Amino acid sequence: MNKVINEKDKTIVVGVGLKSEALSEIKENLCELEELVVAAGGEVVASTVQVLPSWNPSTLIGSGKVQEIKEMVAESGAQIVVIDHQLSGIQSRNLQEEIKARVIDRSQLILDIFAQRARTYEGKLQVELAQLLDQMPRMIGAWNDSLSRLGGGIGTRGPGESALENDRRRAKDKIQIIKKKLDEVSSQRAQHRQSRKRNEIPSFALIGYTNSGKSSLLNRLTGSQVVAKDMVFATLDPTTRKVFLDDGPPAVVTDTVGFIRKLPTQLIEAFKSTLEESAEADILLHIVDLSSPNMERQVEVIEGMIKEFKWEDKKIITIFNKFDVAPPDRQFKVKQFPRVFVSALTGHGFEQLKKTMGDAINEMQTEVEMYFPRTEEYKIYDLSREAKITKKEPATEGIICFALMTPTLITKWKDYLVK
Repeated sequence: MNKVINEKDKTIVVGVGLKSEALSEIKENLCELEELVVAAGGEVVASTVQVLPSWNPSTLIGSGKVQEIKEMVAESGAQIVVIDHQLSGIQSRNLQEEIKARVIDRSQLILDIFAQRARTYEGKLQVELAQLLDQMPRMIGAWNDSLSRLGGGIGTRGPGESALENDRRRAKDKIQIIKKKLDEVSSQRAQHRQSRKRNEIPSFALIGYTNSGKSSLLNRLTGSQVVAKDMVFATLDPTTRKVFLDDGPPAVVTDTVGFIRKLPTQLIEAFKSTLEESAEADILLHIVDLSSPNMERQVEVIEGMIKEFKWEDKKIITIFNKFDVAPPDRQFKVKQFPRVFVSALTGHGFEQLKKTMGDAINEMQTEVEMYFPRTEEYKIYDLSREAKITKKEPATEGIICFALMTPTLITKWKDYLVK
């Protein structure tokens, strides 16, 4: 797929909304759109906003605003105009013809960023699928009325209509091929999850708004070196790392793709296999940017996603990141529990975070009493790698251990349980 924004392309961003929407939210979305343009490599040279009573079917925005943008393009030399709303194929074509610059919408911009960031085989497949799903409806609109057609009836279809059908058929075939490949990758990922479950390794999944600091937090928590940048969608591919907790058994933490307002539905569809990592996790870690002026709105977006994916029944720990740069009174405005205030940059709060994570795992466990005869005392070491041993007591012919265990581990070690 070709990039929609090239390095340093001069870009004009256009915020749009209906009168029924809050103006403050339209402006917040526009600020976010500017961040997305920068993340894609473009340079924002101008911006404008229009609030409408209803959408214009042919151009989305009003004719006066179209003329204004055309003049802005001529004055600034901008190559790209980004509209903060989904455009149909016809609307894109009409706007480009009138404005004399390339016109894209928010979805296309986000997909372009994802295409740039994807590194793994699976990530690239997911992005390509999302782009194809996004293009399908636009394809119909863009071709409509712009290609030769004869009158209705058998034998009267023009070459343009045949070309459209061929393109749609090729796109559908490619979508099926990519979905099949993703199913194979998903099966492999499921096998890894089953292996972790068999070994009874507790799992956490990081979720949160894009640029909330998930990758930086993963690095600080696990000592790994995942790419972390102060930029939206800096990392896309899921990364799983082991974490050692003082008050709990070893666990794994998976960093998944960040969310954002108006996230294209095609992306959610394409990234379902990645999101399964969060669905299968024992505990979710919701990372929130405490320093963001839009913190409450970002929390609402993630809580909406949690409901959409039916994750409400999961244990969720809310981690308020960037404590070191947040306004001093911000922490008193949060309501979520359990919660931890941290700074992935300075390390503030990480001991408390690990304790909270350990406590969450321990809540899933039961303390049991076990007896190991002298001939099998060596197995206590194996036990310590899988469970937290809370106490050891010498016995006449061996050692008694008290340990915290999940139901699966209890079944595995049943031969040593004290009846």
